[in-house]
Amino acid sequence: MCGIVGYVGGRDAIEVLMGGLRRLEYRGYDSAGVAVIADDGRLATHKRAGKLGVLEADLVAEPLPEGGTGIGHTRWATHGGPTDVNAHPHLGDDGRLALIHNGIIENYAVLRDELLAEGHTFASETDTEVAAKLVGREYAATGDLVSAFRAVVGRLHGAFTLLAVHADEPGLVVGARRNSPLVVGLGDGEQFLGSDVAAFVQYTRRALAIGQDQIVAIRAGGIELTDFAGRPVEGEPYEVAWDASAADKGGWSSFMAKEISEEPEAIEQTLLERVVDGVVVLDEIAEGFPADVLSAVTRIVVLGAGTAAYSGLLGKYAIEKWAKVPVEVELAHEFRYRDPVLDASTLVVSISQSGETMDTLMAVKYASERGARTLSICNTQGATIARESDAVLYTRAGPEVAVASTKAFTAQVVALYLLGLHLARVRGALTDDEIRGLTDELRALPAKLRTVLQTGPEIRELARSMSDTRSVLFLGRHVGYPVALEGALKLKELAYIHAEGFAAGELKHGPIALIEPGQRVFVVVPSPRDSTSLHPKVVSNIQEIRARGAHVLAIAEAGDVAVLPHADEVLRIPLAAPMFEPLLAVAPLQIFAMELAAAKGLDVDQPRNLAKSVTVE
Repeated sequence: MCGIVGYVGGRDAIEVLMGGLRRLEYRGYDSAGVAVIADDGRLATHKRAGKLGVLEADLVAEPLPEGGTGIGHTRWATHGGPTDVNAHPHLGDDGRLALIHNGIIENYAVLRDELLAEGHTFASETDTEVAAKLVGREYAATGDLVSAFRAVVGRLHGAFTLLAVHADEPGLVVGARRNSPLVVGLGDGEQFLGSDVAAFVQYTRRALAIGQDQIVAIRAGGIELTDFAGRPVEGEPYEVAWDASAADKGGWSSFMAKEISEEPEAIEQTLLERVVDGVVVLDEIAEGFPADVLSAVTRIVVLGAGTAAYSGLLGKYAIEKWAKVPVEVELAHEFRYRDPVLDASTLVVSISQSGETMDTLMAVKYASERGARTLSICNTQGATIARESDAVLYTRAGPEVAVASTKAFTAQVVALYLLGLHLARVRGALTDDEIRGLTDELRALPAKLRTVLQTGPEIRELARSMSDTRSVLFLGRHVGYPVALEGALKLKELAYIHAEGFAAGELKHGPIALIEPGQRVFVVVPSPRDSTSLHPKVVSNIQEIRARGAHVLAIAEAGDVAVLPHADEVLRIPLAAPMFEPLLAVAPLQIFAMELAAAKGLDVDQPRNLAKSVTVE
């Protein structure tokens, strides 16, 4: 959720901090603040509720003094509402220490009572101020910020990233993390900290992820990394695969519009060097999952939340069909609370765009502790879930700034399909010729998807004509069912209207009661060429709801004439094998949700109440 930035170096810290926070806006927030140690040794802070523009205007009207050491934060309210006083930074040691925090300190009430008993007072309702007071108390005793951190972090329960500066130690920012992301940006004569590499990629693409229960101290000349006990730790630097320009709108009306346009490229990049002579080769998972391990897998459990879970449902269809392995798809936040049966023959595949989704991270840890093998699919280098897993398959979609996922979903599905084909080959479930036929379909998708995206203006007009719609239903069967779920989720996220996705076969088992004259219903129509004979069943569903006055909007493949007499609107997608149609059918629904939200005057990149990376349970 929250955005965190830290800086030490020769630049104006406020400029670096505000730029980093601007690039982290996608994470979701409702207040913002900065702290800087001025060149004259003063600690100066400013924080405001609202968007970054409010804080920026204040800083223009009343500039903070210049300095080369600082921290910045965007907060998503948990403890206490989104007010000026609850915004970060919070102060300790009589206002000489400033601290920012991402996550939730679960035992803050006990610690707060301890401080109250000692005579401390609190200005805010936050758990963060408790941490600031604790670190400030320890600093007063030790005179050393790193030692003060070490004395406090082991007492905190929950998930947290903490950054702090102290007026007595200019040129130093100290950070710590547990179950919440923190990354170092390695510069030349300057160092950066961020909750995401986007915080500093404008200045350096060399990064180092901070591990679980570690403390980092950054100074202009370098970094020191230790565990919570003070033992030195060796980090593993890596190169960020994209630059700051990739996170700019580039002339598009929104980040979401740009990211939908990048879906064909996201597929191409995810396939790059993973299909050799028509056969899938996943060298990056070979060490963690050699052929004998994959051959011994008897069951796969796919974990995700929201959009990631829906991509997992599509992966289930593909993996079971191609690799002949039973697959279960579970919501990550429910998984570990039901005491699931796991063993060494179970492969747990976790899906997370950020690689920091707390529900999914805790589920992965749970699975590992119980002997299951773990593979993560994520889009962010050095992410915690990737490092906690036995192997990782990166989606290579590039930065996704809009809160509601689009191109990451598409890339996740492609990665799952690659995994399914790799498993099929290793386990002998498909011949190489059969796999080549399927990879030919995969490699044809980007061009077909570009054709779909050209229908954007048509979908925009449709969305504008429905701007006063208050409820939309989505139906699909087989691989069309997860597409219906994802279409409904996008509409809920962006347009704030009632939207539900159903398996079309469930229609007569209850949902048909929702159908009334004028009800808008999107139907994902399977190919009439599909041997499952689902096409006539779905056309029958359309007839049933049309007979009750519904307005039907069908997504059907080119040449499907059977659907024409029964649908009010038909959005066409190119011909593709049935398993690959979802990657074409989902794009019109993404565009529709975006355009309907825009027609209502809503912010499609930052929907209310949502955060890009959910880093608390």
